[in-house]
This record gives sequence, structure tokens and C-alpha cells, in this order.
Amino acid sequence: MIRTNLGKIYNNESVNVFYEQRGIDNLSRDTLIGVTILILSVIGIVTYNWLLFFTEWSLIILKITAFIVVTGVLAIFAWIGYTLATTPPPKPIEEIEKELEKELQTQEEKK
Repeated sequence: MIRTNLGKIYNNESVNVFYEQRGIDNLSRDTLIGVTILILSVIGIVTYNWLLFFTEWSLIILKITAFIVVTGVLAIFAWIGYTLATTPPPKPIEEIEKELEKELQTQEEKK
């Protein structure tokens, strides 16, 4: 039996029939997604290298790549800065210790 993410239970026969109808022999969905990502990544690498080294667009490709990387890193820094600026500071340890002492005193008094 195979349990899907939705909680439905299918027997192995129905899953195997599904894959056999599509020419896939006993592959799980995760394996299929993994192989697809691998193939698309290799195609992307080959295409990027071809554009970079064998066309006249190499300079614009480098500029676009640098722009995307720098923008991504600076966006992460901006998000960290925003989070630090909008998050209230934690209570000092002394205040927490006083609150704990008061709670202990009230619990002892109840006994």
C-alpha cells in the first residue's frame, strides 16, 4: 500500500498500472520529479555556457547574471535589516529573574 500526501491509500497494482500506461516502470513520483529537475538543470548549464562562450551576447549575459546575484544578496540583507528594525528588543534578564522570583513566592505562599 502507498499512502499519498492527501491521505488516500492506493494499492501497488493501481500505481504500477498508472506508470505502465505512461511507459514508466515502477518509478515513484519523487524519482520522476528528481530526474526532471536534473535534466532541466543540465540543459540550463549547457545553454548558459553556450550563451556565455560561443555567442556575441556574453557581456550582456554576464551583466544579467551579476545583476540577479547582487540583487538577490542585497534583498536578503534588506530583509534581515527590516526584521531587525521591526522586531522589539527582548526583555532584560533582570526583569525575567524578578518575574520568576515573584512566581516562586506566590507558589510558596499558596502552599
